[in-house]
This record gives sequence, structure tokens and C-alpha cells, in this order.
Amino acid sequence: MAYFHWIAGTVLALAWFSRIVDAALGMPSVADVSRPEWDRNPVLPGGNPRVSIIVPARNEEETIEQALNTLLELDYDNYEVIAVNDRSTDSTGGIMERVSQNPHPVAQNATRVGHPRSNPSLRVIHHNELPAGWLGKTHAMWAAANHASGDWLLFTDADVLFKPDSLRRALAYAESVPADHLVMFPRMIMKRPGEYMMIAFFQTMFLFGHRPWKVADPSTDDHMGVGAFNLVRRRVYDAVGTYEALRMEVLDDMKLGKVVKKAGYAQRNVFGGDLISIRWAKGAMGVVNNLTKNFFAVLSFQWWRTVISAFGLAFLNYGPFLGVFLAHGRARIPYAVALVSMFAVYIGMSRRSAVPPYYFLLHPISTTLFIYTLLRSMILTLWNDGIVWRGTKYPLDELRKGMV
Repeated sequence: MAYFHWIAGTVLALAWFSRIVDAALGMPSVADVSRPEWDRNPVLPGGNPRVSIIVPARNEEETIEQALNTLLELDYDNYEVIAVNDRSTDSTGGIMERVSQNPHPVAQNATRVGHPRSNPSLRVIHHNELPAGWLGKTHAMWAAANHASGDWLLFTDADVLFKPDSLRRALAYAESVPADHLVMFPRMIMKRPGEYMMIAFFQTMFLFGHRPWKVADPSTDDHMGVGAFNLVRRRVYDAVGTYEALRMEVLDDMKLGKVVKKAGYAQRNVFGGDLISIRWAKGAMGVVNNLTKNFFAVLSFQWWRTVISAFGLAFLNYGPFLGVFLAHGRARIPYAVALVSMFAVYIGMSRRSAVPPYYFLLHPISTTLFIYTLLRSMILTLWNDGIVWRGTKYPLDELRKGMV
């Protein structure tokens, strides 16, 4: 048994310690566009590039008005907003129309950066039917992009809140690097302990699966996409096949990042402080429900990968806690190293998010809920022979055929 503890503990120690070292060395290279040096306009000979902001929405009556109003108050001088009402059965479409008809005053700080701006336009597109072979969201974004006039396309969600200078700062960075696809990480609005606990775990595992500091390296496969802020050059979007190439992708945001990176274009991700923010879920079970749709898709809708991943999650996350209690003597040392490294991850995350480091103590509970979510996603998808998303069922065979 002692040999088992030494082997298991060493594996866990190496896994967690190597990741925290890698993150500590790599994360400083990820820019933060909320810093003072990015408080400027893009410097281009022909003036500020035009941006088309695309907002798909289905049954978003609680959030759509505030989200659109924050977009219409951006202090950028050359953009349009295209909102798509995707077969909503609530008042989303009516709210969109009302917002589009209300005058929106020029943002007060627009002239501060030397570019007075006119009021932006908001166009509303209503979809009553979904063509075969499409997810509702990907079809909405594809259709909106077909109407867009921008040099850049910004795909965002109907519950994201923007600060006035968010777009201007992001473009200043994207044009100066330069980048072809820019992802900005949103600030998570959290109000309940369960949200803090689950989002902390999600961010921890995200650090394992995706290395943000490697996204800019063209020699790696690391890529990024975030539904809250996917900013891509129009010519690049067209070159990778538009959203038509991703029409049945549940993970459309990440897969857009994947096809852009694989095509050899320059991809960057940045921190933005509170430039954009979102309340992703309400309570721990809200996170579970949101991820149930996605988790089986992350594992390519393959049951055996899902089962293996569940065991891997259990070993990686329960192991350090159990080992320090079950092992004896010096065999506890590698487990302790893994626990300290895990806690260091939480400390590092607390500097970028509102999650206090002491939520590390609830890590075993969030592990249990995430494994439950993973298995639940698999069982429900197989039982229903597909996924039900916003009231529409998408057959499993079509989802598998449409994967990139």
C-alpha cells in the first residue's frame, strides 16, 4: 500500500505542481486591456475600423434590454448592432424592437479619446423557423453576419454587459498586435456560495484543459473561444467557412477559435477586468444545468471517453484530499504538495476573479457535482437520442456528423 501511495501521490503532485508553475510563468504574458495603456483608439490610417456586433437571443426577456443598452452606449465611433430574435416564445422580440426605436444618447466619455461619435444603429432580425441541419444559435449568428457591414465581427451573448470603453480598448489591442481573432474573458457576476464554488472549480479545470498563455503560440494546438466576446476579422471569418462550417456545433464559441487557429491565423485572448461581465448561472444547480448541454459534446459524444474522464476527474481532484488522510508518514508528502499546488491555483484565480481562495476547501464538493454533471450530460443525451436546447431537440446522429 505504501508503494501505491508513493506512486499515486507523485503523479498527483507532478500534475498539480507542473500546472501551477506553467501558469505562473505563462499567465503574465496574457495582456489585460483594462490597463491604462489600452485606453485609446486603434491607430489606423483610414480611421477606426467598422465593427458589427452580433447578438443572438432566444427567450432572453430578462436580460436582453440591459445587454442591448450597454452595447448602444459604447464610446466607439464606427459600429452597428445586429440582434437576432431566434424563434422566441416570450417577449424578447418585442423588447428588441422597442430598444431599436428608442434614441440613445452619445456616451459622455466618447469625446475624451478624440473621436466624437454618432448614435449607433440597431437592426433586429426575427427568425420564425429553423432550417434543417442547423442549431438555432449558429444559424442566428450566420444569418446576422450575412447582413453585417463591419471589417470586424463581434459575436456576443444576450446576457453580457459591456462597459463603454470595452470595444475600443479591445480593438486598440487587436490592431496593434495585430490579431485576427480576439477573445476577452468576462468577469463572472456571482451572488450565491454555490456559484462561487462551481465557477472556481470550472476555472481550475479550464486551466488544465486550455492554456491561455499558449494560444498566441502558432506551434501549439491551444485555442480559445468565449461566447461573451469573440471578435474576428471579417475576412478571416469568411476564410474559415463562416458559421456554416460550425452549423451543428454545440461548442460553437470554442470551435470558432479552433478553426481559426488551425487555419494559421493570429489568435489572442486577453483579460478585461470588468469591461464585460455576465451572470452565468444562478446557484450551484444553475451551473449544473448550463453545463449538462455541453459536457457530452466536449467529449465528442463518446460514452467511453466520458466514463474515463469521470474517473480521471475523481482521481485528480479527490486524490490529494484523500491521500493526506489515508497515507502514512512520508507518503503523505506528495499529496501535500498536490494540495498546496491546488490551493495556489485558487490564490492565482482570486487575483483575476471574485472567488476567494478559501473556496478551495469546498473543492471535493464541487468535484462531486461536476462528475454528476458529466454523467448526467451523457445519460440524458443518450436517453433522448440528442440534446434539447432552448426548446428545440437536435438528434444525436446529426450532432456527431456536424462536429469539427
